Amino acid sequence: MLGPEPLDGTGPTTAPTARRLSPPPRRVRACSVPRVHFVIMGCGRVGVTVAESLESFGHSVAVIDFNPDSFRRLPPEFEGQRVTGMGFDRDSLRQAGIEDAYGFAAVSNGDNSNILSARVVRETFGVDNVVARIYDPRRAEVYQRLGITTVATVRWTADQILRRILPMGAASEYRDASGLVSLVEMDLNTRWIGHSVRRLESDAGARVAYLSRLGEGMLPSTDAVLQENDVVHMMVRTDEIGAVQRILAEPPAREG
Repeated sequence: MLGPEPLDGTGPTTAPTARRLSPPPRRVRACSVPRVHFVIMGCGRVGVTVAESLESFGHSVAVIDFNPDSFRRLPPEFEGQRVTGMGFDRDSLRQAGIEDAYGFAAVSNGDNSNILSARVVRETFGVDNVVARIYDPRRAEVYQRLGITTVATVRWTADQILRRILPMGAASEYRDASGLVSLVEMDLNTRWIGHSVRRLESDAGARVAYLSRLGEGMLPSTDAVLQENDVVHMMVRTDEIGAVQRILAEPPAREG
């Protein structure tokens, strides 16, 4: 196609060719750990989500799965390594870079495979940051005592559902190394709605660490007002959890 006449009158020019735009660079999220390598065993929905999240933090990732068709779940932009094999097979692990790995997650659908893989990685390759997904909560407790961090899917899901449909009192979410201080999700009497965080802290004698509001965490100011369906997470002395929960289970006392 011909372009417009040039201003100097020397004749027509061809139209400039369209330039293909390169895709925008991937946005890397902030992470407290410098760029390191992770190995994920299991390319199901959990494995894919973990792998994507780690890549978004700028880390390198290798995913192991015995079924090569499982890798189709990974997004096209995934830059990590795909290794067909078993997570407890030493050759597959070496191919995935386990000898240079900062962490390993076993999240396949089999408890036995996950535990065996986690033990091989920890005991043979010396990787400290190892976690295994376990469906049987009794097994999870046993391996937790052996030093393998486990996520008991069934127990965790059941506990979360129960806490949403039935008031169950304080639920400890974290405890410091000394055991003296705990992060606790508190059940509040509905009469606390409309009162300030300052009033809540004053009556309870504990600090609000954060609120979960509409599915998102937020750090409230002391002037923030509690709303319906807020989930309150508080830092409490461990030996005072019961006393604080009893205070918050009752309506706030009338002022003045």
